[in-house]
Amino acid sequence: MVERSATSNKEWTRRGFIAGVGSTIAGAGLTTTALPAGAETIATDGSEFTGRRADLVQRRNDATAFHLGRPEPVLATNGDEERYGGGIASFTKTLPHNDLGEVDPAAFSAMTAAISSGRKADFDRIPDGLGAKLANPRAAHCFSMSGGDAHLIDMPAIHSLRSARQASEAAEVYWMAACRDVNFADFNGHPTTNRAIDDLNRYSDFTAPRSNGRIDSSTLFRGQTPGDLTGPYVSQFLLADIGYGNRTNRQTAMTPRPYEDFMGDYESWLHIQNGGAPQGKVRFLGPERYIRTPRELGEYVHRDYSYQAYLNAALICSGYGPAAVDTNPYTDSRREGAFLTFGGADHLDLVARGAAVGLRPAWFHKWLVHRKIRPEGFGGRVHNHLVGAASYDLHPEFLESPVLDHQFRINGTYLLSQAYPEGSPTHPSYPAGHATIAGACVTVLKAIFDEDFEIPRAVVPSRDGSWLEDYRGPGLTLGGELNKLASNIALARNHAGVHWRADGDDGLVVGEEAALSLLQDHLREVIEDDGAYMLTKFSGERVLVTADAISSV
Repeated sequence: MVERSATSNKEWTRRGFIAGVGSTIAGAGLTTTALPAGAETIATDGSEFTGRRADLVQRRNDATAFHLGRPEPVLATNGDEERYGGGIASFTKTLPHNDLGEVDPAAFSAMTAAISSGRKADFDRIPDGLGAKLANPRAAHCFSMSGGDAHLIDMPAIHSLRSARQASEAAEVYWMAACRDVNFADFNGHPTTNRAIDDLNRYSDFTAPRSNGRIDSSTLFRGQTPGDLTGPYVSQFLLADIGYGNRTNRQTAMTPRPYEDFMGDYESWLHIQNGGAPQGKVRFLGPERYIRTPRELGEYVHRDYSYQAYLNAALICSGYGPAAVDTNPYTDSRREGAFLTFGGADHLDLVARGAAVGLRPAWFHKWLVHRKIRPEGFGGRVHNHLVGAASYDLHPEFLESPVLDHQFRINGTYLLSQAYPEGSPTHPSYPAGHATIAGACVTVLKAIFDEDFEIPRAVVPSRDGSWLEDYRGPGLTLGGELNKLASNIALARNHAGVHWRADGDDGLVVGEEAALSLLQDHLREVIEDDGAYMLTKFSGERVLVTADAISSV
């Protein structure tokens, strides 16, 4: 784990990116090429080749030089791992823990050593918990051959256990659990959301959206991207019908039973921290319904595959038929239509690739840099602190929150109730993998489709979720609803109790950066020199993406 003092992590970044190719990179990026058995090693500066081979080598070298020209990331941490030691503020799930839920020091040291080395033998030496496995930490070392390398994408240090920011985000995720079964349409005026709003407005450091300087029912638990605060909470891309080949798919699903949470009692919480199997399962009501509540949104991201929501969005956008953006080189072509490049096949491929490109920097930062504790692990610290079993460095703003009394009345503990019987996945919290995938895939979709296109028939679920009604309100744009989709997916994991707000907010930006580099690499692959992409970033900045630059417009 890198030091808080802005230590640069060259061992993990350029060293790994360069050393693995088998020769020294000089100037514009000379390396060696793997050749058939018996062939001589050839320096691939292009001078030995003519025609297509020379062009191929030049394009690959240009891409290498471009990516190696990125600024070296700082990779600072919050210092908690050094400050507290013993994994008190770190992810330790699946390792052996004592009765306070504090990790066995030898097991934690073995885990961090294995993560640093990336060697299978070192992982096999980590002491066992109760059977659950760590989620693919060696993937943190993998290389990226399409888009910028994961180790060259930076993130800010996550907030410390003792910080006011941690206090506000803890209060939010606890209130999200309390409001899981409130219909989004009832956020305005519901007693529990009213209490959440009153509490969340008192925190000194909370980066959440506001209206006229305050959190209210129109901003509660929403994202902060352009379009997030316009219209219904749930994006149209989680509601609209999907044209899927020769059929139409409705976006309904089995509804999880309300008021059935998990890990609210101490015994089951400790069992899961030690890597035990889930005790219980999510039960469902029938028939299938549209998403109306935070619990239902959380269940969507419980069972989704990585780019499910964005494949659906791509198909919905194609069905809308928005005009091609001006940067598509086939917009004004007289005799050619786009397909394999800048057309349907290309678009779907880019969306799928965006998922992996966005996830790789998440795994790097999760395992090799930040190792942030999950909300469920933090809840154990809160419970033991408040019952006097231990003392932790927790900010008083959160310890004074009425949501803790609310939680205790329900479960008899101060633990954070989980929507999933297994709690969080077995990898660290920061950034959220769902968020980095969302950031990458939505960035690709905004580059492909016309963001200003107004969705023709916006809808909201009926009261019981069995059908869709017409939405009546301000117009909803394609770009705004794609941004809302990204936030919905990221925040849905918070509603379930497995992530913090910063995991999603910063994760979207990491995914966006990864996707922009993917788009740039893609522009190096094609011969259409007049091709480019234009899109609005999550910050609201409008940019033009070419193979060599990303510039504001």
